[in-house]
Amino acid sequence: MIPKTRIILFTGKGGVGKTTISAATALRAAEMGYKTLVISTDPAHSLADALDCQIGPEPTKLRPNLYAQELDVYYSIKKYWGNMREVIMSFVKWQGVERVIAEEMAILPGMEETSAFMWLEHFYQSGEYDLIIVDSAPTGETLKHLTLPQVSQWWVTRGQQVPLKNWTRKGLGTMVQLATGVPLNEGLAELQLFYNKLQSAQKIMSNSDICTIRIVLNPERMVIQEALRAYTYLQLYGYPVDSIIVNRILPEDSGQAVFGEYLEAQKGYLNDIDHKFEPLPIFRVPHSGREVFGLDRLRDIAEQVYAEQDPRQIFFNEKPYQFVEQTHGYLLMVRLPSLQDEEVSVTQREDELIIQAKQRRHNLFLPRFLTYYHVTNSQMVDGQLLVRFEKKYDH
Repeated sequence: MIPKTRIILFTGKGGVGKTTISAATALRAAEMGYKTLVISTDPAHSLADALDCQIGPEPTKLRPNLYAQELDVYYSIKKYWGNMREVIMSFVKWQGVERVIAEEMAILPGMEETSAFMWLEHFYQSGEYDLIIVDSAPTGETLKHLTLPQVSQWWVTRGQQVPLKNWTRKGLGTMVQLATGVPLNEGLAELQLFYNKLQSAQKIMSNSDICTIRIVLNPERMVIQEALRAYTYLQLYGYPVDSIIVNRILPEDSGQAVFGEYLEAQKGYLNDIDHKFEPLPIFRVPHSGREVFGLDRLRDIAEQVYAEQDPRQIFFNEKPYQFVEQTHGYLLMVRLPSLQDEEVSVTQREDELIIQAKQRRHNLFLPRFLTYYHVTNSQMVDGQLLVRFEKKYDH
């Protein structure tokens, strides 16, 4: 059963056409009767160009059931973190920094990415839309965005937050209030809300019954490799991927004289995609031979992608993590396609399982009962990381 509000996030290497696919999907869903919002979180916004209309930092109605929004970090910060920003800016100015520079420095690292989570969490909780589509930043940035809730969870649970609460003990709280007119506790309350919202958003985004990710790629070697890495790391962080969309496939009759070598390579790449991303559904979209912008052309793209299928449906729903009870303990299975045994290491630290996959690291918080068990073995088998836990015995 599809929930009241579905979230679909599109990602892919820059230039593969994910904005076009996002906009086309939103249009198809809206014309099927779903109240749909498409949000661009890419700092280099091109959603307005694809839809061929003006879009603001709040949802803009374009036609019946279709709304669009391009996130603006300054607008979002003013909306969500006004008090916290004033507190930060007052300290920066207190150090002798000019106001213009202080304004910029008051935008903490991660705020731009985090604003997307805040909006998503808000729209999901409101239940205002049947479908929320996220036209995200290129894959590298998307992975950074999606790991923010994981990072914040680690800091919160380990008590390593920025020691703002100690400021009041040092008499700085009064100074802040005099300088900004904002009580320090209000700024701290926004910081706590920030963490709470991130955790709520992470639970929503990692629930495969609510949110799925679709990876857009082109049949080219470097693009496929990046998409495969993205798929692997999305699985590592517990985010469900329900399909692959191969965009801009040149027709075989494109002209051997000009595209002969490319067409031959394309055949091999399409076979690689079918094999390497199995068992995910794969949608193929031929090159349109023209720029794609405006609703009429987007409608054509949507027809190429989905044909008669409902774009809101979940095309593949297999949980990235599975715990299986065994005779002497439990087996944790994590899908990590494309990785070899020597590229993955596992370390257990109390209620954490630290998975190192090449240059990526993930702190997986284990169910509490597993603190009574310890890792006895881990290995990669057919694209899955198998971690065995056995019960601890006192000696």
